[in-house]
Order: sequence, then C-alpha cells, then structure tokens
Amino acid sequence: MALSPLFHVAVLLLLLAPLNLTNANSEGDALYALRRAVKDPGNVLQSWDPTLVDPCTWFHVTCDRHNRVTRLDLGNANLSGSLVPELGKLEHLQYLEMYMNELRGAIPEELGGLKSLMSLDLYHNNLTGSIPASLSNLSNLKFLRLNANRLTGEIPRRLTQLRSLKILDLSNNDLCGTIPTSGSFSKFSEQSYANNPRLEGPELVGFVRYDAGGSCN
Repeated sequence: MALSPLFHVAVLLLLLAPLNLTNANSEGDALYALRRAVKDPGNVLQSWDPTLVDPCTWFHVTCDRHNRVTRLDLGNANLSGSLVPELGKLEHLQYLEMYMNELRGAIPEELGGLKSLMSLDLYHNNLTGSIPASLSNLSNLKFLRLNANRLTGEIPRRLTQLRSLKILDLSNNDLCGTIPTSGSFSKFSEQSYANNPRLEGPELVGFVRYDAGGSCN
C-alpha cells in the first residue's frame, strides 16, 4: 500500500524536532547564564524562563524561522554585572546589542566564535581588560563599537583582517601602543580612536614598527 505524502511530511517533522529542541535548549542555557550573571532592577529579563524550551518566546530575543537566536537587544536596559563566555554558543547570532549598561569585567574570548555576527555594540559600559584578538575571526562583522569603556592594552593587529568592517569606534578607553592602519583599518579616521591618552599613531606603515609584543598594559 502506497504511503501518502502527508505521512512522509509527518515523519520528517518528527525527525527534525529533536534537532530543533536540542538547539533551543543549548541557546536557552547560554542566555540564561547571562541572566544569572547580571543584575536586572528593571526586570527586562523577567520573561527569560529556563523552564520554557524555546528562548524565541523571550523578550529582547529575535530568532530566525528555524528558531535559532539571531539578535539580542539589551541596549540601555539598566543591566549590571558581566558578560559570560556562554554567549559564544549562540552560533547564529548576528546582532549583540548590549550598549549603555553598567557591564563590567572582560569581553569574553568566546565571542570570537560568533561567526555570523555582523554587529557588536558594547559601548558605554565599564568593561575592562584587553580587546580579544579572537574577534578577528568574525569575518561577517560590519559594526564594532567598544567606545566609552575602560579597555586597556594594544589594539590587536589581527583585527585589520576584518574585511567587512564598516564602522569602528574604540574611542574613550585607555588603549595603548600604536594605531594600525593596514587592511580594513586604512579607512578609519583618528576619531575612531579619540580620547585614548596612551595611544600613539597612526602607525606609518614601513616607517614605524607596530609592536605586537604586549609592551603596554
């Protein structure tokens, strides 16, 4: 007896369901790790309920048609606390918007694993430590705004490999060393680096050696 097309569709949906569930659980766990790491006096994360399988139902989270998290919009949300390495598990994330909060601590190296990321906006926080060189792995990144934090160290030379980068703002930090001007960095003006008193440059390619040895901190 021939099986109807509807039967085949039903079987396919049953086979795909565990995959979608696993993906949703993994991303939900990553987002809930962020919720645990921050203070949220305005209760903007109140809907982030770990007992719900699908984080796509949570406020400030956007997903694609496959229920994969693509946007996290938490700008100006009055959050304090720290970013968590679990954010690096959001493999399909395209926009990470957490600007104008009171976030502190380091930018996790794991954010360099967000291969789909197009916009990383962490400006106007209290982030410290260095800019992770792992961000150079974000080949789709168009907007990188880390201004108005307390970041230190040199600008990683590897970031000049970001060919898609259109907007860069590292101003109002405490970066040091010289300003790279090769690769994609050749198109950015000194305004991208303003108010970093210990930052020198721009680097004159062929005349001034860029010291990537971590001589400043």
